[in-house]
Amino acid sequence: MNRRDLIKTLSALPTLAALPAALRAAPAAMPYAKKFATVNGHRMAYVDQGAGRPVVFLHGNPTSSYLWRNIMPHLDQTHRVIAPDLIGMGDSAKPALDYTYADHANHLHGLLDSLDLQDVVLVIHDWGGALGFDWARQNPDRVSAIAFMETVAPPVMPFESYEAMGPFGELFQAWRTPGVGEKMVLEDNMFINEILGKLAVKDPLPVDVLAHYNSYYPDAASRAPLLQWPREVPIAEEPAATTKLTRDIAGYLTTSPVPKLLFHVTPGAITPPEAVAWMQANVPNLSTLHLGPGAHFIQEDYPDEIGQALAAWLADN
Repeated sequence: MNRRDLIKTLSALPTLAALPAALRAAPAAMPYAKKFATVNGHRMAYVDQGAGRPVVFLHGNPTSSYLWRNIMPHLDQTHRVIAPDLIGMGDSAKPALDYTYADHANHLHGLLDSLDLQDVVLVIHDWGGALGFDWARQNPDRVSAIAFMETVAPPVMPFESYEAMGPFGELFQAWRTPGVGEKMVLEDNMFINEILGKLAVKDPLPVDVLAHYNSYYPDAASRAPLLQWPREVPIAEEPAATTKLTRDIAGYLTTSPVPKLLFHVTPGAITPPEAVAWMQANVPNLSTLHLGPGAHFIQEDYPDEIGQALAAWLADN
């Protein structure tokens, strides 16, 4: 299947089908300046605004702290909001790393540890969810609540096989094929311009919003983390490290007593309705909020709804 056929197939999936138009586009401006810290010899960028109980926002692929720009203002007058850029992403340094999950965890967890945070609320998405759940699992006395959405979590992951992923399996096989993935993600910038920009949001992102996301990844070399992330997805027991990680996350989610809030949409991408039902039956102390139609980057579709719901939920948790 060539690249054009892959995009055509993805566009026809219920997960990525044309959805009702958004009522308004999320504002494009980033309202916060960033701070910097050195972790493992590399500069890490992060938003750190306000005072009070810390709320840590963790992004995934192919975004940055910019993903949370319209959600954090709902909390920055009552809480300390913190939003790192993962290593190699956003305004963080882009060293010559393999950008495996371990590379990201060593840097992000090192940054969180350096901030000496207590009574932490995690708000997590995509691979930021894996990183956040993993840190919470290792620091149970420092995390007091977790809100999550469209993230690496059971029962969807780990995937048994490419075939079990449906048409997505062909896309991941392409991304993980040497030479083919490099052409699609590094050279053609498919992850930002097509997946984030068009296919996994309700409406195509406005030009200025897409330009901001792209500003962090101006050339093929800078997009190395964007390609490695899909190669870290656990499929058919590979990679072994992230396969084990997702099983550890399942154990944590199904036993941890901390309050949890799941934001979900229909049909969703990696948190479809059947996954929501599984979580409602198996995850303790879980609240759920259905936002409406959507796919994966729901922060662009429902920033005010997410921000307002977080503020109300945290008033009681």
